[in-house]
Amino acid sequence: MRYTLMHKTIPVAAIEIDQVTNVISNVWELYRPEHLPVGVLRDNRPLKNSQFLNEWWLERTIPASRSGLREALALMGVHSTRVLLLKCFGLSLSDHYWVCPADGTLQWKDVNFFENEFSEDVGNALFGRTGGAEELNLMSPDNTSDGWLKKQWVIAEGKRMLLKGGSLPAYQEPFNEVIATAMLSRLKIPHTPYTLTWNGEQPLSVCEDFITTETELVSAWHVFETYKKPNHVSTYQHFLACCDTLGIPGMREHIDHMLVLDYLIANTDRHFNNFGMVRNAETLTWLGPSPIFDCGTSMWHDQFTAQIRPAFKIPSKPFRSEHNDQIGLASFDWLDFNALQGIDEEYGEILKDSSYIDDERRSTLCFALKTRIQLLKARIGTHLEGEQ
Repeated sequence: MRYTLMHKTIPVAAIEIDQVTNVISNVWELYRPEHLPVGVLRDNRPLKNSQFLNEWWLERTIPASRSGLREALALMGVHSTRVLLLKCFGLSLSDHYWVCPADGTLQWKDVNFFENEFSEDVGNALFGRTGGAEELNLMSPDNTSDGWLKKQWVIAEGKRMLLKGGSLPAYQEPFNEVIATAMLSRLKIPHTPYTLTWNGEQPLSVCEDFITTETELVSAWHVFETYKKPNHVSTYQHFLACCDTLGIPGMREHIDHMLVLDYLIANTDRHFNNFGMVRNAETLTWLGPSPIFDCGTSMWHDQFTAQIRPAFKIPSKPFRSEHNDQIGLASFDWLDFNALQGIDEEYGEILKDSSYIDDERRSTLCFALKTRIQLLKARIGTHLEGEQ
């Protein structure tokens, strides 16, 4: 079936989407190549086939790793997340791309999730809830949400809010989001604030969508893919070179902030799809890095208490495989350790709200956070002594 790939109200390309596989099987005509999603055009080469556009399209689906996905699909009566992608015309709350049936009369102002209400049926199903309706409304931004944790978009007092759950053994991720918010606030680093709420006995983190009707989020991965990485260039150097070539301001400082935070909270999953840049969706002007978000996969969230060892080697992403190596990429002249005094005690108070975290684990986590701060302080001190 033929569709028009749209960027808000701008027709970008005439495409064919296979109704069985839901993949983009052909690009019939390209109207506005400058409005193609970032990363689809590689090394400024023309779009010769549908491969890279289809990769972008399928990346919009809920990942197969999403917790409880199989059960949710059964509740919704669909066999694949690709089906859900077309049910909402590919619409998202992260950017302004969508697909319009070529023979249809749909308009952006009538379908986009920034200005229109949407169904909570998909989000409820992803959390294992059903509303009792015989037929579910699948028009939802949850169809294009990424990540492996259960999550749901809702509208509260006119704001688009993202609810996100945790995982075994301690459902700790929502609490980690809150302590990361506290640290970022103390260090005066731009970030998306997270708070806590509850779904019965399950803790959830809550944050407001930082994307608006004028802006959109572009993942670091799509920027990284814009140009081919030379073999002799590191991942870190290539990413910053891509940012410089595209004219994205403020990325080096942003990466410094992010690497320091991730070292301190032992974040093990800062991949290229959970940080990025913001641009104006109409003028395509780069505004700079996004606020820091998605910090829950940290603080030994998936480890039993006896496995929490803050001084041991800890896996990292996206530039190095271990935090002790990755932190060497950062500069620290902006870092005020005094602002972090007592942050371990604040973490302890936050964790008291959890019935899944006992006194031993809470004490161990607070000690681990304090230790990470001391380790970084010692590393910086040693580095400065070596320069004298």
